[in-house]
Amino acid sequence: QVQLVESGGGLVQAGGSTRLACSAPGRVFTRSTMGWFRQTPGKEREFVVSISRNGGTTYYADSVKGRFTISRDNAKNTVYLEMNNLKAEDTAVYYCAAKQTILTDVQRRSEVSDYAHWGQGTQVTVSA
Repeated sequence: QVQLVESGGGLVQAGGSTRLACSAPGRVFTRSTMGWFRQTPGKEREFVVSISRNGGTTYYADSVKGRFTISRDNAKNTVYLEMNNLKAEDTAVYYCAAKQTILTDVQRRSEVSDYAHWGQGTQVTVSA
């Protein structure tokens, strides 16, 4: 069982910023495309952003483009999600996920089914 651990989030005012982090075992992290998804009650988990193994390729959902930034530190086995100009509709539980890929993989990986490993989720609540 591979454990991904998210941290960060909490209560943020609209227009504010916060940063999420997700760490994974090195044997998995360095070989994986990493993704962030989010979910609200009664809705399906939705794609937010993904980043390739070397960090050179990223894909964003249109709803967060220009406001969120994903990055990774392979030396620390951690992926980050910087969230700026937050809106009420960003309120959700945010999950990080890992999919082991070949080094040259640059596919979007935006489907829940793409990912084998998931974190427990961290709540982000944006107050108006």
